[in-house]
Amino acid sequence: MAITDDLRKTFTDPTPFYFVAGTADNAVQQAKKVPALIDQLRTEVPSRIESVRNTDPKVVQDKVVSQAKEAQAKVTEVLGGFDTDLKKLGESAQDIALRGVGYAAEAAVKVRETYERVAEHGEQTVKMWRGEAAEEINEIAVAVEPDPETRTAADTETGTATEAKSADSGAAPAKKATPRKSTAKKATPTAEK
Repeated sequence: MAITDDLRKTFTDPTPFYFVAGTADNAVQQAKKVPALIDQLRTEVPSRIESVRNTDPKVVQDKVVSQAKEAQAKVTEVLGGFDTDLKKLGESAQDIALRGVGYAAEAAVKVRETYERVAEHGEQTVKMWRGEAAEEINEIAVAVEPDPETRTAADTETGTATEAKSADSGAAPAKKATPRKSTAKKATPTAEK
């Protein structure tokens, strides 16, 4: 039965759907930036093309040759500095492997956090598409505002003070709330034997 429960949980989990919705919403937001990038490229491309046309090929060739010589010197330095001691090489390989495992674990955590963040964004997007965000605000407002029927004695006292103020100002007094009678039955004590 555990497999059935796992499958049911997997197929009823809306998180992948929310991830897709969040990804789609992020793609739409990024697509809105494309016209600005195109305008920027239109202004920058002619000047860049002109600068490429005006460059001297000999200067570019000299620069590439100097970079190649620097790279060759670094490679020679690295190859010349290899330690031929097998014990140190084995320790280095083990250290690199452990670092790789650490990096993989860290990357997995970051991927999971990103997945959850995008899924949460997608859930909010879906709620916005459905109009559920407005419903949540109404639910919060209902939770914050007390029902007029469940007012406490302090609330009714402030209500009478408000009525007195309105009577002084000449306004019509508000309807006075009548206190509710308790319908709970009192338990009668039984005689102990």
